[in-house]
Amino acid sequence: MFKVIQWFIFLLANAVAIPIVIGSIFDMDTTAIMQLMQRTFFIVGIAGFLQGLIGHKLPIVDGPAGLWVSTFSVFAISVGTTGQAGVEAFRLLEAAMILTGAFLMAFGLFKVSGKVIGLFTPLVTGVFLTLLTFQLSGTFLEGMLGLSSQATQINSGQFAIAMVTFSSVLILSIFFTGWMKSYAVLLGISLGWLLFVIFFGTGDMLASQAPIMQMPEMFAWGAPKFEWSVVPIAILTAFILLSNIVAALSATSDVIDGHSNFSQTQMNRGSFTLGINHGISGMFSGVAVVPLASTAGFIQLTGQTKKGPFIWASALLMIVSFFPVVIAFLAMIPSPIANAALLATFVQLMGLGLRNLFAEPLYERRMTIITVSMLLGGGLMFIPPESFAHLPETIKQVVSNGLLVGTIIAVVLEKIWKTSE
Repeated sequence: MFKVIQWFIFLLANAVAIPIVIGSIFDMDTTAIMQLMQRTFFIVGIAGFLQGLIGHKLPIVDGPAGLWVSTFSVFAISVGTTGQAGVEAFRLLEAAMILTGAFLMAFGLFKVSGKVIGLFTPLVTGVFLTLLTFQLSGTFLEGMLGLSSQATQINSGQFAIAMVTFSSVLILSIFFTGWMKSYAVLLGISLGWLLFVIFFGTGDMLASQAPIMQMPEMFAWGAPKFEWSVVPIAILTAFILLSNIVAALSATSDVIDGHSNFSQTQMNRGSFTLGINHGISGMFSGVAVVPLASTAGFIQLTGQTKKGPFIWASALLMIVSFFPVVIAFLAMIPSPIANAALLATFVQLMGLGLRNLFAEPLYERRMTIITVSMLLGGGLMFIPPESFAHLPETIKQVVSNGLLVGTIIAVVLEKIWKTSE
């Protein structure tokens, strides 16, 4: 039971933040954000459940994709966030997610997805995982520092408690054995939440305002609006997301089996099921999900390699999504605490990335590919997305994504630069 709860907390931590981010981008009120959070819980739960049963069949959390958060931001700028413009943006986004899902299903059905595996050598996988940790560590640190669109100054008290949570998770997972190591994330979050309540109180009691039971609403933003302009975005996004699937499967199987060990069949099934999950995301007006490579860090921290507890935790999250009063309570987990626990899992993920990078001697070829990919991909992460506003949408989607650019550079150089090292 405790294994299920720990997986549930990890699923929750990956699902709770994005609705708040999207809510701030589109100026949503508290009720709208809570309803988006409810739908997100349902989407994340059913996505993990389907992948575990009919998809790649590994215990990998599906969480809201950072790529889709960027796409939501772009639509907010280009279409609008308030009134009829905001409604139109959401309807276009629903259509884009559904179309992307159709392409992902086609890639899996016609076995296109499995052919991508050969592009992800240990060097490319190492570059992807390392850039991924760079990209998201800043977001987690902002959360630990108490920074948000409403709070622009560091909250040292919250950061101190977040660091206690972060350190607790690492200490329990590294220096302890048995059940304390297995439940390091759960224990760390519990300790951090308790300290946060003692020093900062419980905040707004949102649970008192929420209904006890309510089904997640379908097409909450209105019927999808299909336009030709979203087709190239959907195709490009589908191809980009294939790299996320490969990285998640590679990292997770590496932790479970001791080496990267997954098949083209798993990749094709994972792509097909991700397409189904994108369709569900569009139907339930949420942010589309993707398999998270950071799950590998969680598994390495806790030793939770079995699929059964993960499946049950995903089902539990689906069930909980029908009870807004419970969601409101769980959403009260302080942001600094959730971010600290997630950052702790990225310590292990960064280690996996570095291990892949240094799997072979660093001769000039490997060292040049790694440094060029990391410099250009990492550098793009520091350039504001609005700097690319004048570019066409499809090009903007690529060049504004440092993780994608760095990975593409590594793939291209790895393929064209042959040597007899």
